[in-house]
Amino acid sequence: MTELLDRKLIFVTGKGGVGKTTIAAALGWLGAARGKKTLVCEVDAKGNLADFFETGPTHFVEREVAPRMWVMSMDTEASLKQYLSLQLKVPLVARIGPIAKMFDFVASAAPGVREIVTVGKLCWEVKEKHYDLVVVDASATGHIVGQLAAPQAINQLVQVGLVRQQTGWMLDILEDPDTTGLIVVATPAEMPVSETLELTDRLRQETNVDLAAVVVNRVLPELFGRGEEEVFERLCDPEAEARLDAELGGPSAPLMQAARLTVTMRRSRTEHLERLRHAIDPSVPLLYVPYLFVRSHGLRTTHQLSDALSAELGY
Repeated sequence: MTELLDRKLIFVTGKGGVGKTTIAAALGWLGAARGKKTLVCEVDAKGNLADFFETGPTHFVEREVAPRMWVMSMDTEASLKQYLSLQLKVPLVARIGPIAKMFDFVASAAPGVREIVTVGKLCWEVKEKHYDLVVVDASATGHIVGQLAAPQAINQLVQVGLVRQQTGWMLDILEDPDTTGLIVVATPAEMPVSETLELTDRLRQETNVDLAAVVVNRVLPELFGRGEEEVFERLCDPEAEARLDAELGGPSAPLMQAARLTVTMRRSRTEHLERLRHAIDPSVPLLYVPYLFVRSHGLRTTHQLSDALSAELGY
């Protein structure tokens, strides 16, 4: 199996709310820390990727935010403009109004065209070797397969000509497991695990893109074992509780309830982890990232999660 950071293009997806942007930022930071010229691209221009690097809003034009670390956000019209200039030699003008309107019309009539412009920009950066690593904070699980499958779908429809040539080189990049991989982010809960398993099935059936890893985010630490649980139960005895209250100088019940809640949450999440572990192909790395008890995400969080990923990958 190709080492994760030896690939050139990594898409990061997951159910909304599981922390895919968090993982994409941390993975990009890890790549830069390991000496790779790295680009992190946010497909959703309304996302919050900039927060994880404590920098200003991201735009279509890449911006360096740290040594070897660039960030950008996708803009379909700007991407189309760049594509027309580079591939079709259309002069780069300030506005492409009529062409953009025609593009919107074609994109509405032919599913996959808009996705081609998005995926094509990322593949182009890889093709031209502008970066050692491109990490994509991609669309959520409901849309990522359509994006990755678009070049293949159009390639099957158009047998000759320029369009065939363009989708051809994209497929060469997307379908090469040494170059491209998809990371699915999940949390140890029922719905995220179910969506992850559904996505991995669709990815295998509808695309030839390699599943590089599954990252389980927000894994609770195992603070208490069976021995500690037995102690808690004994301390809940009225006589023991009274003695403990006296020692603490206040009620101990909230402390015991918190400990019991921690054990219950950890145990319930473990069931979902076991389900995921048994359903995923054993050859696919399952990486665990701890739950960080923070109110907001910033550069410090990105560093911590980057270190956690590094440890999981054995770097």
